[in-house]
Amino acid sequence: MLATEVSASPPPPKRTPLHALHLSRGGKMVPFAGYDMPVQYGIGVLREHLHVRSSAGLFDVSHMGQIALRPKSGRLEDAARALERLVPQDILALAPGRQRYAQFTNEAGGILDDLMVANLSDHLFLVVNAACKTEDEALLKEHLSDVCLVEPLPDRALIALQGPKAESVLAKFDAEIPTMKFMDAGPRRLAGHDCFVSRSGYTGEDGFEISLAAEAAEHFANELLADANVLPIGLGARDSLRLEAGLCLYGHDLDPTTTPVEGALEWSIQKSRRKGGVRPGGFPGANAILNQLEQGA
Repeated sequence: MLATEVSASPPPPKRTPLHALHLSRGGKMVPFAGYDMPVQYGIGVLREHLHVRSSAGLFDVSHMGQIALRPKSGRLEDAARALERLVPQDILALAPGRQRYAQFTNEAGGILDDLMVANLSDHLFLVVNAACKTEDEALLKEHLSDVCLVEPLPDRALIALQGPKAESVLAKFDAEIPTMKFMDAGPRRLAGHDCFVSRSGYTGEDGFEISLAAEAAEHFANELLADANVLPIGLGARDSLRLEAGLCLYGHDLDPTTTPVEGALEWSIQKSRRKGGVRPGGFPGANAILNQLEQGA
């Protein structure tokens, strides 16, 4: 009797801290980046899309990777200089309480992942894409462990509140929310929970992204959804919203064969890192990227 080869079944998808909330709200769940995620709710993708454009939508983005980069010396500039080894952006000039869009690049200038970097005074806070977070953590540890402690934060949830009414909704919990400018980032106390809030997002609308302890996520999400202006929004509308806004999605519009210039992201590379700047190059693929900045792609 011949032995039959049994192929290993894929692992079940992971669940975010808001999984039960999605089910209770009628979310249609699909596998995405290794997680069980809502692609839409009962009203459908089109109405969800229009609701974000006119009011406020709540997105579960807890599948994203959250990483703290802590300088071993205690000097934040050491962590900033170290991160500049891997990205073409100016991290040293990033002021406390501010956030910046960046890309990890390879030796050919291609994009390994795109990410957000925030200066929290004593450390840098990174948000990376879900499908790349394991590789990103390994990249950071391989290249920056001499200077930084690389601390993944798997016990934190991430919630995005997007739309023209997002500010007024959050201001009910913190009257200082309207003072935040685009790409401001820092600690806030919302609905009794310690949060890290940035004024940013992925829809083209005004909005906020809120990082908080995983065990607090469902309570906080329900507090937001108690506002009649807020509806839960799934992956379908998230994609149509970013397409309409012309925002790149890693794995679709960006990949390791696409440079930041080819992806029309040259606006994200500050003059200080370009030819003639105070710290030109020094990141993977610098020659290819800097030449394209001058000569075109």
